[in-house]
Amino acid sequence: MTKRPTQCRRSRLVPLAGALVLMAADASAQMPEPNVSPWENQKRLTPAQERERQKKLDADYKAATNKIPDQKANDPWAVVRPSPAVPAPNKKQQ
Repeated sequence: MTKRPTQCRRSRLVPLAGALVLMAADASAQMPEPNVSPWENQKRLTPAQERERQKKLDADYKAATNKIPDQKANDPWAVVRPSPAVPAPNKKQQ
């Protein structure tokens, strides 16, 4: 018994359609939702308020960086490296 041409086309079409649906589902999952920004509904600050806010941020940053203790330089090759040679004093010739 031989297959009819329409059955053969359907048997090829169903897996192809399924693969197309899966690819389209993956692509739509990667698209961001439009207009979902948390900053969208936030009111704008006036320039004076923005300057005050920036000054406060700068002051907080400086205070935080002043709390960090000074780090000594880490030189792992200090033991291996020879000490610098002292240059010989130059004699003035007359």
